[in-house]
Amino acid sequence: MPLSEHEQRLFEQIERSLAEDPKFASAVRASDPRFHARRRLLVAAGVIIAGLGLVVYGTVSQITLLGVAGFVVMLGAAAFAMQSHRKAQSPDLRAVGGTASRRTRGRRMSFIDRLEERWRQRPEGHR
Repeated sequence: MPLSEHEQRLFEQIERSLAEDPKFASAVRASDPRFHARRRLLVAAGVIIAGLGLVVYGTVSQITLLGVAGFVVMLGAAAFAMQSHRKAQSPDLRAVGGTASRRTRGRRMSFIDRLEERWRQRPEGHR
């Protein structure tokens, strides 16, 4: 549903005032789940490299337990990276004004989902 001219002007004014606030921009960026998932992916990549280093060092120094520990560290970091990648691909937050709706994946609809569905199905005359 398109906004009226007055609503568009108000929206643009609010948008401009928020864009000028660096504190607000950093707060929004810090609450973005994609930002956190990307950071977790980088941490997992570092831990995988450290685990590979342990495997190589354990092999060269013939300390089997160190090589096995390095492999376990790599495996755990890879699992953590896969989980973070999934979170980055399907964040809970959607773009404002987008047409994508929240996915329920076979579970019951939440209270908010039901309210959103009722709002979409309301008669056009009631605003």
